[in-house]
Amino acid sequence: MAIDTNRYRRKLRSKQARVNLVPLIDVIFTILIFLMVTSSFQLADDASSAGKPQVSQNSGNSEYYLFPVNGLKTVTVNGVDMSRYIRDSAIAIHTQVIDEGEIIIKPKEGSIVITAPPGMSPEKAVSIPQT
Repeated sequence: MAIDTNRYRRKLRSKQARVNLVPLIDVIFTILIFLMVTSSFQLADDASSAGKPQVSQNSGNSEYYLFPVNGLKTVTVNGVDMSRYIRDSAIAIHTQVIDEGEIIIKPKEGSIVITAPPGMSPEKAVSIPQT
């Protein structure tokens, strides 16, 4: 029995190479799942998850921190409108307010609502940003 090599060559030439991506995607997802499962996750500290900036020795001793909000229109401190202190869509907020008070930023409305710590006046809680 003879092997017809010419017929086999014609058959190989007529077939187009097909690349099947499904097994490749399966392998990539398997590796991704393996890496996600075996990696170690660490819980965030309460201080870092509060959204407050971390103060370090290198950050200086600034009394006010700049809060830029795109399209900032209104700033309210303890119910008092302090929008006159806004410069270039930013406001300076006292460090004591950041540490002990509450700051709610509403970027869609372009407003910031601040609850200052007891005994702090609205004029001391915010300031005009220094450029």
